[in-house]
Amino acid sequence: MIKLIRTVLCATILSVGAVAIPSAASAQDLPKVDIVVFTPPSLGAFLVPIVKQRKFDTKNGININFVQRSTDAYISEFNSGEFQVGGSASLLSVAVASSRGVKVAYLFNLFDYFGAVVTDHPDIKTVKDLEGKKLVAAASTTNFAMFKWLAMNQGVDVSRISVQNTSTPGLVGYALADRADAVQLWEPGYSILLNKKPSMRTLDLKIGQSWKKFAGTEHIPYLGVAAHLDWIKKNPELVNKMYATFKDAADWLRANPEEGGKMIAASIKGSDPAVIIDLIKNNVRLGLNVDTAGDMEKGIRAVYAAGHKIGYLTKEVSESTIYKGIKTK
Repeated sequence: MIKLIRTVLCATILSVGAVAIPSAASAQDLPKVDIVVFTPPSLGAFLVPIVKQRKFDTKNGININFVQRSTDAYISEFNSGEFQVGGSASLLSVAVASSRGVKVAYLFNLFDYFGAVVTDHPDIKTVKDLEGKKLVAAASTTNFAMFKWLAMNQGVDVSRISVQNTSTPGLVGYALADRADAVQLWEPGYSILLNKKPSMRTLDLKIGQSWKKFAGTEHIPYLGVAAHLDWIKKNPELVNKMYATFKDAADWLRANPEEGGKMIAASIKGSDPAVIIDLIKNNVRLGLNVDTAGDMEKGIRAVYAAGHKIGYLTKEVSESTIYKGIKTK
């Protein structure tokens, strides 16, 4: 009798194992997509821990491999086609790449624009006061380009601002070390900096009022996911799966700010989970807004117009940069 029970138990265990093994193998066999993103702290890397730890990619039938790069390396390696998909795709960078003959498209938005200039110098009270001063910025980014547009809207002669370029991770360090008159940055670095150095003051860029008057919409499509047109043509279903993945991750994060905030904080060296959690809950500065490029076309065209106004764009941007083929749930 005992022998019979052992035989049945062994058969049951083998049966369970036989079911589990194909399940694990099928996860590994999902189509894999390499997505290059900025090094943290950055918006491009913000949702990465949520996507991977909550397995939103595999749940949507795709296996995403995120690869981190510095700002300049990202632009170079994405534009060259070394990476066919970019997850730190700032909209104006996509437009510039297209105007230079790189056939790429903005697939969907992840974050609306927010940028800030911080200082602890008492003589800098307005954006106009930056003239003749030294400003540290990640000068190759769309965020900085949009800052220039906002500054020009306030009558600032941006040519009179001495700009020192650095990588995205270096912005907080410059501000903490007081190695510049002011620093231009965005989230999550902005909140991390203010938590570490509350004495920093934020200059009023008049983002909301300037943009609504110019564009007729409150949304400023800023950073999302882009891909090369040849890759998109070959993989339209993977585009849909990527959109569903990021949409699910964003929805889950908004519903679970405490748990999600801790995941994200753990991926950012020196960050305080409470700061990230507060950022997610408020979302005003974070600007988390996952939507298709087709549904945000009006805002995208307004961003292109702003880019032309400041000379960041010198050619008309191809219609093909606005991808309209995503099938939403």
